[in-house]
Amino acid sequence: MDEKKFTTVSIPGPLFKKIEERIKGTGFTSVSSYVTYVLREIVSEEEEEEQDPFTEEDEERVKERLRALGYL
Repeated sequence: MDEKKFTTVSIPGPLFKKIEERIKGTGFTSVSSYVTYVLREIVSEEEEEEQDPFTEEDEERVKERLRALGYL
C-alpha cells in the first residue's frame, strides 16, 4: 500500500474534541496524526502477540526441564 495515500475515517465530534485537548502541548500536529499513532501502536502490539514463538505448553515444558536441571 502506498504510504502517501490517505483515507478518511469519521469519529464522533465529542471524541475529536477530547483528542484535540489531549494533544495540546505535545508533538502531535493534528488529531489525525495522533489517531494514526495510536492505531499503529495497537496493530503493532497485536502483531507481536501473534508472532509469539512459544505456546504456553512449550513454556511449561521448558520450565519443567529447567526445574529438573535445578535451575528453577
